[in-house]
Amino acid sequence: MKISREDQETLERLEEELWREETRFDMERMNELIAQDFFEFGRSGRIYPREHTLAVARQKIDAVFPLPEFQARLLDENTAQVTYNSAVTYDGVVEYARRSSIWSRNHSAWVLRFHQGTPFQP
Repeated sequence: MKISREDQETLERLEEELWREETRFDMERMNELIAQDFFEFGRSGRIYPREHTLAVARQKIDAVFPLPEFQARLLDENTAQVTYNSAVTYDGVVEYARRSSIWSRNHSAWVLRFHQGTPFQP
């Protein structure tokens, strides 16, 4: 199943919203984007439920855009997987991770169901 250009661009924009300070810490927007059953396998190896993800304190996010090596594919007509690499600077140190997210289309809007980050060195 081939993903449309529109869905590809939408998913990339939505994924980037999670890395932009002005949208990441907008709780109204995050409540729209993050599904009730969301969870994450973090870069650290920890498991983070939705509540923890939403409770992260506001902080500066210094991420590289566009998201490096962004790819999206449909798993079925209403479910997509996106993958990309992240490069985020924390206290002067760049942390790299391979990222994967599962998004579901619900009433024509995409919601994030799952995310995983795995560290790597370029």
